[in-house]
Amino acid sequence: MARLYADEQYPYPVVEFLRALGHDVLTVQEAGKANQRISDSDVLAFASAEKRAVITENRKDFFRLHRIQPDHAGIIACTNDRDWQGLANRIHEAIIAEESLQGKLIRIVRPAVSS
Repeated sequence: MARLYADEQYPYPVVEFLRALGHDVLTVQEAGKANQRISDSDVLAFASAEKRAVITENRKDFFRLHRIQPDHAGIIACTNDRDWQGLANRIHEAIIAEESLQGKLIRIVRPAVSS
């Protein structure tokens, strides 16, 4: 399974569901880097050095970083979704569909609600 790095604002329940699915997820807090105003660029650099893909809801900034720093261990950018188990399942499906996350930007979006 994938090695992931959850950025500081990432919902912890999703981290727990991803771990239950077999993924190795390290949070910013567990890495001892919380509340330090670390730049997104440094988050990406740390994750890449640890061979972990970043999981984030900070889509705009990480889309930009992907364009200017394409040599990374992966970025999984998610829309905000309070269905944490559903979100974890969509992330899991996207990960297993890829041979490698290296250098990839994967977009995970909340499903449309049908009326």
